[in-house]
Amino acid sequence: MAALWFDMVRPNQEVAFAMPTGPLSGLTVLDLGQIYLGPYCGMLMARLGATVIKIEPPGGEAVRFRRAEGEPAVAFDMLNAGKRGISLDLKQPDGRALFVQLVQGADVVIENFGPGTLDRLGVGYDALAAVNPKIVVGSGSGYGTYGPYRDYKAMDLTVQAMTGILAATGFPENPPVKSGPAVADFGGGIHLLAGILAALVERGTTGRGQHVEVAMQDALIPMLSSNFAGYLESAGQAPERTGNRHGGLGVCPYNVYPTSDGWIAILGITDRHWAAMTATMQREDLAQDSDLATNSGRVKRMAEVDAHINGWTRTQTTSEALAQIRQADVPCAPVVGVAELFSDPHVRERKVLRTISIDGSDRWILGSPIKMGNATEEADPSAPPKLGEHTDEVLVEQLGLTPGELSRLHELGVI
Repeated sequence: MAALWFDMVRPNQEVAFAMPTGPLSGLTVLDLGQIYLGPYCGMLMARLGATVIKIEPPGGEAVRFRRAEGEPAVAFDMLNAGKRGISLDLKQPDGRALFVQLVQGADVVIENFGPGTLDRLGVGYDALAAVNPKIVVGSGSGYGTYGPYRDYKAMDLTVQAMTGILAATGFPENPPVKSGPAVADFGGGIHLLAGILAALVERGTTGRGQHVEVAMQDALIPMLSSNFAGYLESAGQAPERTGNRHGGLGVCPYNVYPTSDGWIAILGITDRHWAAMTATMQREDLAQDSDLATNSGRVKRMAEVDAHINGWTRTQTTSEALAQIRQADVPCAPVVGVAELFSDPHVRERKVLRTISIDGSDRWILGSPIKMGNATEEADPSAPPKLGEHTDEVLVEQLGLTPGELSRLHELGVI
């Protein structure tokens, strides 16, 4: 892989900070991301070793100020630890000129403004590629750069609404419900990372970058594959909302069942799983029911199957049920609350939720789900940048600006 990434490293570039290590070390990423989609993509690149420079407007991005003044913005910390931070006003000609100069020495630009925003500012892909043909620009948006919905305002909730997620979530007798997590934002960020990495690999062959775009709607639609299958296989008769049952109502058992002290999710994807469940529940009568021996037969009697399992799980504590079902090698899990994740030993060991010391106190940040090599050696990222914290450093290191030039830009409010 070293030869593949060689063209991305600029040996003559002088830097005054410790270069990150990892598979993307040597890459410089300019992160214009805001809220979740763009910043999460940039965070993943930082965790993989890229030098990520977060560029915010003079007032900062919205997530930074979601808490009362003086309190840490938890979401900002989680998504921006490990990045350097500069403040730059792209609405001013001098700000745009500085950004273009930074692009000349960069590998990737990440942005999730509305489609066409960078073009209107004069710093769209074509303008940036003219000064750096190797640049990869990754753009995330609600509905993409073309199509009838291109200019619709898009946030996670509205994209879920436009994509069938709300309609598919919840119980059929109740109104639509949004997905609890921000699946549009983070699904979009993950897909944008994949597209950027693919563009970088291709650049290793062609020597040229390109514009990569990901629409949140496009990223969500494949997640509904089970629901699509249920709709098509039932000629449109299957309900959109199936509660905790399989999205296409094509697998049984598949539900969340009550225990004496909580809830447990149980999934029987194979006929062997059902046989093991009947043995665990000591229900020989169910094991001998030939109609229930196959998944198609169980699907036809789904309510009855769920009632049988409910009757058994209610007599067990969650830990008792888990022990027996896991012993039978049937997929199952307790329903864990958000608060429990902060102390979950598996989550902590894998460092997906972790703490670092920021200004003398431990604060929660996100680790990377992408593990490279020895996951136990994952280094602590630097603290999330204060607004404009590294502006002067970066502009001196990357562009060689003098103290006088920096002073003038500060006076003009460009930086």
